[in-house]
Amino acid sequence: MVKHVILWQLKDELTTEEKVAAKAEIKAGLEGLAGQIPGLVSIKVHTEGLESSNADLMLDSAFEDEESLKGYAVHPDHVAVATGTVRPKVKNRVCMDYEA
Repeated sequence: MVKHVILWQLKDELTTEEKVAAKAEIKAGLEGLAGQIPGLVSIKVHTEGLESSNADLMLDSAFEDEESLKGYAVHPDHVAVATGTVRPKVKNRVCMDYEA
């Protein structure tokens, strides 16, 4: 199994209300990919970090293997969410992929 974890910081110019809406939209878009992409075992977006957090959202996902993760990266449904929903609202992205 391969884990794919991403931390995002939202753009500073977003208002508090826009950040709340962006988190909800990103969560719905990414979690909506469950059952749609071959090899995607689980996908969860966390939007409510503790006060000590310096990230606004976290993607926690698991794939059958590294090839499944590579397929996810270019899958049209994922690309649509990433380019249409996530990237326009995010200023910083950190990713770690690892075998679990």
